[in-house]
Amino acid sequence: MRIILLGPPGSGKGTLGEKLEGSTGFPRISTGDILRQAVREGTTLGKQAAAIMAKGELVSDEIVTGLVRERIARPDCRRGYILDGYPRTMAQAEALERLDGDRAEVVLALEVKDETVVARLGGRRVCGACASIFNVVGRAADQIGECDDCGGPLQQRLDDSEAVVRERLRVYKEATAPLAGYYKARSTYRTIDGEGHPEDVFRRASAVLDTERKAAGDRKAR
Repeated sequence: MRIILLGPPGSGKGTLGEKLEGSTGFPRISTGDILRQAVREGTTLGKQAAAIMAKGELVSDEIVTGLVRERIARPDCRRGYILDGYPRTMAQAEALERLDGDRAEVVLALEVKDETVVARLGGRRVCGACASIFNVVGRAADQIGECDDCGGPLQQRLDDSEAVVRERLRVYKEATAPLAGYYKARSTYRTIDGEGHPEDVFRRASAVLDTERKAAGDRKAR
């Protein structure tokens, strides 16, 4: 099975994806993580992506699809996988169908308010050494500006400033939200309330996913 996580930046896709990875055994594939790694390493792709991401814009479909194609071809994706941050455009959704169109899928769309997103991302801090994530309004570090895990410096990502977050939300609504209609037409789209504690969101998503996996198993047995 393929699990696709949809939702605006800061909706909790990464946290939910990690929890679902643990409960399903499917690897979580985050295009954002892959791109940020390239930025940290200073690769050619990373330099190109850094300028684009800092503006809150989307990296080209061709680049992102190439990363996904390579990742889902690995052995650990044979049983299933979780996509976090892909697809974001209709072109990417169509490319995914060409890559792996026969696999059963369910789309979990996280719904959160814009102000929730601004508050979550504005408070996020990332360790420059080990990439651990903290939040001044959630999981705050014990020492201000210092990572609890390795002692490295905590920093705010360029794309987490309020101005950039609001631009990312605008881009999301313009380019990504139309995917809802595409997946609704395929009867694979399920909405999840993304407000509140991550454990509550996980329970809601797990209940929906359990139902969908059972239905997929029943269809396969016929």
